[in-house]
Amino acid sequence: MNYKRPEWTRWPTRADGPVPWHAYARRLTLWVFLMLGIALLALTAFVLALIPASPGARELRALQDVKPSVLMSADGKVLSIFQRTQQERVPLGRISPNVINALIATEDQRFYAHHGVDVYRTFGAAWRTMGGDTQGGSTITQQLARNLFPDDIGRSRTLTRKVKELITALRIERNFSKQEILENYLNSAPFLYNVVGIEMAARTYYDKPASQLDVLESATLIGMLKGTRYYNPVLHPERARERRNVVLGQMAHHKLLDESRLGALRETPLNVQFNRQPDVLGDAPHFAIQMRKWLIAWADEHDYNLYTDGLVVQTTIDSRLQAAAMQAVDRQAKALQAVADVEWSAAGTRMNATSADAYVKMQPKVDAFGFFWNKRRDLVDLFVRETPQYREALKAQGNDGAALKTVMANAELMSRLKAEKTHLQAGFLAMDPATGEVKAWVGSRDFDDDQYDHVSLAARQPGSTFKPFVYGAALESGISPEHTYLDAPVEIQLNDGTVWRPTDMSTPSGEMMTLRDGLVFSKNVITAQVAQEVGVARVASLARSLGVTQSRLDPVPSLALGTSPVTLMEMVNAYATIAQQGQYHKPVMVKRISSRHGDVLAEFVGETRRAMSADAATDLIDMMRGVVNRGTGTQIKSRFGIVSDIAGKTGTTQNNTDGWFILMHPGLVAGAWVGFNDSRVTMRSDYWGQGGHNAILLVGDFFRTALNGKLVDAKARFPQARQHPPEPGASWPSDHWSIDPNAPEPSEGSSTPAVTSPNDVVMRREGDVIVIGDKAAGFASSRPAASTDPPKTSAELDRALQGMSRSTVGPMSGSGTGSSTPATSDDADASGTPR
Repeated sequence: MNYKRPEWTRWPTRADGPVPWHAYARRLTLWVFLMLGIALLALTAFVLALIPASPGARELRALQDVKPSVLMSADGKVLSIFQRTQQERVPLGRISPNVINALIATEDQRFYAHHGVDVYRTFGAAWRTMGGDTQGGSTITQQLARNLFPDDIGRSRTLTRKVKELITALRIERNFSKQEILENYLNSAPFLYNVVGIEMAARTYYDKPASQLDVLESATLIGMLKGTRYYNPVLHPERARERRNVVLGQMAHHKLLDESRLGALRETPLNVQFNRQPDVLGDAPHFAIQMRKWLIAWADEHDYNLYTDGLVVQTTIDSRLQAAAMQAVDRQAKALQAVADVEWSAAGTRMNATSADAYVKMQPKVDAFGFFWNKRRDLVDLFVRETPQYREALKAQGNDGAALKTVMANAELMSRLKAEKTHLQAGFLAMDPATGEVKAWVGSRDFDDDQYDHVSLAARQPGSTFKPFVYGAALESGISPEHTYLDAPVEIQLNDGTVWRPTDMSTPSGEMMTLRDGLVFSKNVITAQVAQEVGVARVASLARSLGVTQSRLDPVPSLALGTSPVTLMEMVNAYATIAQQGQYHKPVMVKRISSRHGDVLAEFVGETRRAMSADAATDLIDMMRGVVNRGTGTQIKSRFGIVSDIAGKTGTTQNNTDGWFILMHPGLVAGAWVGFNDSRVTMRSDYWGQGGHNAILLVGDFFRTALNGKLVDAKARFPQARQHPPEPGASWPSDHWSIDPNAPEPSEGSSTPAVTSPNDVVMRREGDVIVIGDKAAGFASSRPAASTDPPKTSAELDRALQGMSRSTVGPMSGSGTGSSTPATSDDADASGTPR
């Protein structure tokens, strides 16, 4: 059967004879309607496909529940609020009517008449766009949809975006009243500088709440909404003023402003009072940043949003101790800055005063760091070469000298560089040793000036604050606190053939000194001997067990004197373990996370384990009592009047680069670091460069406030240490050592037989120097001995080493060379030479 095409679908041809015009018109109309129908069906399908992808009622209701998470202190104070932007939601009743009038007159005059989409305005905007005027046609509701759902809708000029916006606007109108729409819009509109909402905008640009905005201020802020960057009243005041006047004109046109006032208002200057709002990080900003990183990860893992789910995070911080810490850091670091400013101001301004008050009075009269900046031109040149301005000048001029000259000619830049490099910094941390809970955290002197965290991020050499780990390892090895060592020059021969000579500021006495006094007076030569006796590896192992878990500890002899950089967090944690009689607690910063409704979502308790025997830890605490009673840390009592049962240790590094002090109390352990961010800048005098005179001030100030405020139990005491009877005579070395049967016989009066420790470290005396080396590296030369049986008793060892008696030890030899790692001391710099 032959198929016959329907007559109406066939286009007339010449063969059909004359065709009337209406036949063409009828068929054309049919084809147009067919195409329109297909297009309409396609558009309908397109819209239907986008409806599920557009924000719905559930998302709209969720927006009403958006609430930032809050960081709380242990005593119930708000520490910080976590939100993506600077935003404070306020009800419509707390927003000036001038703002609402300006908004409606400018952005959506038919706001109360339409249902989310203004058809007349939309087509009018399209018509004007074809004529070259790109005026927008979006209603306030459509703009709200973009503000509320930037990820779902976006701001690109595409059909998909526009359809999603229309769908969402209609849904918003169906679920919210007009008043609620206005309130949500004004609380979600962006105003630059990470500011969102009219309340924070009012505070940022006019330093007042939104309820107090007058008509000019309201018109300026609403005028920004057309283009916040282009009409920024801070950077582009003329544009902002022109736009403000357009808004005023619209208000007058729609009878929302008396036209008689319009002329005078348009002539009025902007009078912006810009006051950029700080991040809401509270009184513990470095701690808050640390918590924010951790909480974001926790929230992601447990399907929460830190910024919108209103979590209540109870931390371990005590707001009273935090305030005391911040006050101590601020007050004492300012005083130490005055000391550095004055001492480096001129060649002869080292006052040798033991109180910072004299320096504070002189500070305004001197050129701070003037002598340093002029004397150390080589260092200043290096500072300049590290700036981006120098790199740009070098690229442009191709010559180092010319680039340096160009940058140094910039007085403002050089002033900033000098202020940055010579700004003294500090870090402070306090911890409860019984739980590992962090109670106070100050990462720098001023968070606004320096956001770098000197508690958890800055790794600096700890100096002599590392020594308790050496003496703790000795106690763990069974060495008594009353065991004696010879206070004499020490040379340690390293495996690469170089020699390390640790030194102290004071000349060796040539007398025997107890293990206890070696720590109390922070003697480098004693500490070096102890470390060699117990083994550096054992010292490092104990340090890690106590809490130094993140930083690398180089297994070299100078590790005993604190040459491997560590963080303040690690050191305070390790001291807290000692204070808790060797029981380690992993630092805890969060106690509990609850929902906005009070339901407990998670609770946290720190990991705990035995890190050191209780007996050895108690002995070590007792030895460290001596540091604050009669050693390098006596200022904690003499200057601050602290009489509680306390123990601690000071620390200073090469050239007075770093000052440390960590104090232990049965209920609280606190530590401070003082120095400059650039380690090439140091305190000038040996007195003020020592941790026992700089960092100790921060800790002492803090503890005095804490004790006076009864935030710490002043009557708490550490357990009583074991009794250790004094060891008779100069029993050096201990029974841990034995005479090496293969060592060469000494020349008369010049040396002694070599002795060997259990870890194969060999010690002998050559002249007035104690020489130590590694037996495995061939330190002790081998030769036949008269007897292969080593002496068994201490008496035999004493007789074998009688050449090392105190009467034959001479003065300290010259400062050492050949070591790649500097020694450190509370009393001297790396070489032991006072400056």
